[in-house]
Amino acid sequence: MFASLARTLHDVERRLARSFGRDISTPRGRLAAWVHFHLFDHGILRTVWSNLDQVAPGVWRSNQPSPRRLERYHRMGIRTILNLRGTNDGSPWLFEREAAQRLGMRMIDVRLFARKLVPPEDLLALLDIFETIDRPFVMHCKSGADRAGLASALWLLHMEGAPIEIARRHLHWRYVHLDFTDTGILDHLLDAYARDTAATPMPIRTWIATRYDPAALTQSFRAGRTR
Repeated sequence: MFASLARTLHDVERRLARSFGRDISTPRGRLAAWVHFHLFDHGILRTVWSNLDQVAPGVWRSNQPSPRRLERYHRMGIRTILNLRGTNDGSPWLFEREAAQRLGMRMIDVRLFARKLVPPEDLLALLDIFETIDRPFVMHCKSGADRAGLASALWLLHMEGAPIEIARRHLHWRYVHLDFTDTGILDHLLDAYARDTAATPMPIRTWIATRYDPAALTQSFRAGRTR
């Protein structure tokens, strides 16, 4: 009963959140988008909480930055933004794109998910971006907990040659990543990589290209949760 009510309230909030905040070209639209950003995208919480951390030299992770925070990142020397929330016309993306253009920061859009796995080609495309992205850069999702954590782990595995034990520390409760929720599927991905390569080491790119099966991993993750 309570789970059903929670899902209903979540669906109502999502529909309401999508109903406005998609225009900053007029004063009225900009005000509505600002309200949307702070209330429905939880920007008000991020005014005091950035979830900012350094992954490697010149590589940072955080939650969704506001225009004001992007100015701070720019002063830190960060010149590139890797947005893991994808391209859309919602208030966070509109304000971020506007601020990035004003500051002369390059913005790259990639779409990952916190509660489901993307196809292999999407992860391989992310690794390609890692190989060419200008540093210093910051990668972010909404809360900086899940998608940013997975991307940080992939950076360490692919670009730094870090062991899986080090990389997976970026999916941790100190970033507010809660592996006992549906976001645990991201941990399940790294666990599968660790198991598959324990006896015979394999680069993460090779594993994604040849062994990574999001449908099978999703099925085994759900089966494990029901036991």
